[in-house]
This record gives sequence, structure tokens and C-alpha cells, in this order.
Amino acid sequence: MTKIIYYVATSLDGFIAGPNDDISDFVPTGEGVDKYLADLQGFKTVIMGRRTYEFGYQYGLVPGQPAYAHMEHHIFSDSIKIENLATSVHIEPKSISRIKEIKASSETDVYLCGGGQFAGWLLENELIDQLKLKLNPIILGDGIRLFGNSTQKAKWKLVDTESFDDGLKIITYDFIKS
Repeated sequence: MTKIIYYVATSLDGFIAGPNDDISDFVPTGEGVDKYLADLQGFKTVIMGRRTYEFGYQYGLVPGQPAYAHMEHHIFSDSIKIENLATSVHIEPKSISRIKEIKASSETDVYLCGGGQFAGWLLENELIDQLKLKLNPIILGDGIRLFGNSTQKAKWKLVDTESFDDGLKIITYDFIKS
């Protein structure tokens, strides 16, 4: 059975971006980042919220085009309006049943890109199966939290830890259903 995997960079204090979406303090290159990029090649489906998709615009993403050329994109938003969507880009209303359909029909595990509010909503609905944290050796103090404003409690089982010379760690947890 496929999993929804939240694979995301985070600071030691649980932020996926600093104030104003600043990610400049995260480890930009090295073995850990190379491992993450190689791992992304194994996904054929990506889900994300509107803010994560639009965040890509400042890095050259053209509205309506895929952020990852080899993946089918599902952007969950009730407000985004984009004309000229690529055939691999789909705008979806926020729906538990639609998330479950995508998961069930995906050939590979589903990559949850970005996070914050959307990841918090998925957590609250027990729709994240695995958490892969690219733990950066930084403290941001403020910004976008790993699970947005969610206060949902959850338990996770450690399944793998990889450490890299630049201080980055990739820590993998499986969700423990209540």
C-alpha cells in the first residue's frame, strides 16, 4: 500500500521557513541535499497546498507548470486560479476523500511537498503515513511551523536516521495510528 510521505526541511525548533518564507539559512548543498534530491526521483505523485506551489514562483516556477517534471501534481486550494494548466498539474478542492483517492491510485508513495497549514490539516485527519525530516542545524525562532497552527497530538516510530558531514540529518518516522 502506498504512503503519503511528508519529506521536508526543518530547523531544530520546528520551522520549515523563517519569517517572510525565508529559507536562506537551510543547508543548500551537500550529501544530505543530494540524498533528498535522489529520493524525490522515486515519487511519481506530489501533493501540496497553494502557498507551497506559489512559493515556487520566486524560484522560476511558471504558474500552471509542474514543479517536478516527472511527477503528477495535485495542488489543494479553494482559492487559486490558474489558466493554462499543464496536463500533469491539477487544482483540487481540499477533500479527505480526494486525498485518499490519490493515495490509492498512485503508482508510488505520494510526496507531500511543503507543509505548514496543509500538512497540519493532513495530520489532523491522520493522512500522513511517514515523516522524513531534513533536520538542519539551525534555530530560526519564528516562521512557518512544520504543521502550521495545528495542535494535533500524534505518535511516531523512529525507523531510520542518516547523518551527513554538513550537520544535516534525515530522520524517518512512521505514524502510529491511534
